[in-house]
Amino acid sequence: MSAVDQTFDHENGLTVSFEFFPPKSEKMEERLWETVQRLEPIDPAFVSVTYGAGGSTRERTHDTVKRIAQETNLRPAGHLTCVSATKEEVLAVAEDYWQAGVKHIVALRGDPPEGMGARFEPHPGGFRNSVELVAGLRAHRPELGKCFEVSVSCYPELHPESQGWDAEISYLKAKQDAGADRAITQFFFEPEIYFAFLERARAGGVTIPIVPGIMLQPNFKGLTKIVGLCGATLPAWLHDLYEGLDEDAETRELITANVAAELCQKLADQGVREFHFYTLNRAGLALSTCHLLGAKPKTARAA
Repeated sequence: MSAVDQTFDHENGLTVSFEFFPPKSEKMEERLWETVQRLEPIDPAFVSVTYGAGGSTRERTHDTVKRIAQETNLRPAGHLTCVSATKEEVLAVAEDYWQAGVKHIVALRGDPPEGMGARFEPHPGGFRNSVELVAGLRAHRPELGKCFEVSVSCYPELHPESQGWDAEISYLKAKQDAGADRAITQFFFEPEIYFAFLERARAGGVTIPIVPGIMLQPNFKGLTKIVGLCGATLPAWLHDLYEGLDEDAETRELITANVAAELCQKLADQGVREFHFYTLNRAGLALSTCHLLGAKPKTARAA
């Protein structure tokens, strides 16, 4: 694997954002807040906090997002889904976010309570999909809808529920037309996948920024499981890199950071300047990847 040029930082246009997941225990909460504190000096554009399948961590997500807004200088984005809630309940959460100083929503359909791969059934009286959710946020209160920044998701590869590329691009265009400000991709490992998707999206009238989502998962078995559920491609060369490292967590982390940084570098070489990292609450891995790209904490750059 070639070394990554350390030439991209905030000053010459690199922007990063991070995704966290809410804690399920006291120990995991300590790990999350250590991650938040260690990544704060990077000065990301925003940080987002996920829901679990079926909204299973809804309250912890809300509490985490509000705490980030109140206790840090970070700009948090709250995930909001259509799962297991009426329209009124979902919009009440948006109001609560707004009052807590959270001005950014990641609007998603969400996974069914049974998890990824299960059939999604809209809640009676709820939003049927993310297009309706985005439109609902914009129409709820004009002054609220206009002020929220709204991000949505997209798939650079066909996923298990997909009806083909025409349908995928039309759906992303519908999210844009409903009021989305940006799209963040599912993770991928080859730059060609992102650029082919970007070309399709632009040809289909999608003009909003499409930010590549970069996975930081050093557990290769876990990664393989996620790939199987979402339809992403796992290249043979990635299998080879992790082969024989089941009991060597340290080496897996080094490989993960270098793979992610090299992918970002290849994207940056062709003009990409925004990256969204799925951190899995791993501060060291996120910091290593950003450092390889030249996105270092402000204190480190000033020293």
